[in-house]
Amino acid sequence: MIVVTGATGNIGRTLVPLLTTAGEEVVAVSRQPQLAGLSAGARHVRADVGAAASMRPVLQGADAFFILLGGELNGHGESPAALMDTAVAAGVKRVVLVSSQVSATRPAAASHDRLREFELAVRAAGPDFTILRPGGFASNAFAWAESVRAQRTIFAPFGDVALPVIDPADIAAVAAAALREYGHAGRTYELTGPAAISPRQQAAAISTALGEEVTFVELSREQAHAHMAQFMPEEVIAGTLDILGVPLPTEQAISADVQTVLRRPARPFRDWVDRNLPAFQ
Repeated sequence: MIVVTGATGNIGRTLVPLLTTAGEEVVAVSRQPQLAGLSAGARHVRADVGAAASMRPVLQGADAFFILLGGELNGHGESPAALMDTAVAAGVKRVVLVSSQVSATRPAAASHDRLREFELAVRAAGPDFTILRPGGFASNAFAWAESVRAQRTIFAPFGDVALPVIDPADIAAVAAAALREYGHAGRTYELTGPAAISPRQQAAAISTALGEEVTFVELSREQAHAHMAQFMPEEVIAGTLDILGVPLPTEQAISADVQTVLRRPARPFRDWVDRNLPAFQ
C-alpha cells in the first residue's frame, strides 16, 4: 500500500492514477472531506500530513509514503520527526519527499528552512528514502490564466530571464518510480525541464497554442512585489523575486535526472500548455 499526501495538488492528482494504473493499492490523503474524480483503485482518507496523530491510522500497513507539504505547512508546524516516527512505527519501508531545488542552492533562505528540516528528518528516520528537489513548476503559469482569458495579456517580471521549469507530471512520474522501484534509495534528484525558458517565451508558447496573440507586459520588481504580497508571505517574496530575477547558475542548469529515472527526456513547457490549454481559453 502506498500513502500519497497532497493528493489534490499538481503532482498528486497525476501521481495517484499513475500508481493505481500500475496496480498499486493507494490511499490518497487530503484535508478535504471528499475528493472528486479519484481514480479507480484509490481510497480517499481525510487527514493532515502536518499532524502526525491524524496520520497514524492512515499509515498502518503502508509500504511506501509520499510526502508533499502544501501551503502553510511549508512554513510552520510540528516537528518533522513526529511524522517520521509515526511512519517508522507503522512499518513504512520507503519514503519519497518533495523538497525544493532552493534547499540546496540557497541554504540560508529562511523560506525553505522547513523543507530542509524535513529532508534531515527523512534521512535520519531509517526507511529507504528518496528526495526530489524540483525547480520552478510549469504550472506556476496558471497564475496568468485569468488575465489571458480576460485580456489576452500576461503580466510578469524579469521577462527575459530563463529558468528550466519542470512539468509537475514529470515530478509525479519520478515519484512513482521511486515509490515502486528499487535503485532509488538514498538518492536526491534535482528535477528540471529540458530547457530554460523565459516568461516572455512562455507567453509566446501560450499564444501559439491558443492561435491568438497574447501580449506580454513586463512588471517592475516593485510591481511584482506588490502583486505577490496579496497571496504570499512577506518573508518568501524577496527570495522568490531573487530566484526569478537573479538566478544562480545552478538554478539555470539543466539536470539529467528526469531522463535518468524515466529513460525519456523531460517534457517541454509547450507540452504542459497543450494539456492545460482550457484554463487559458
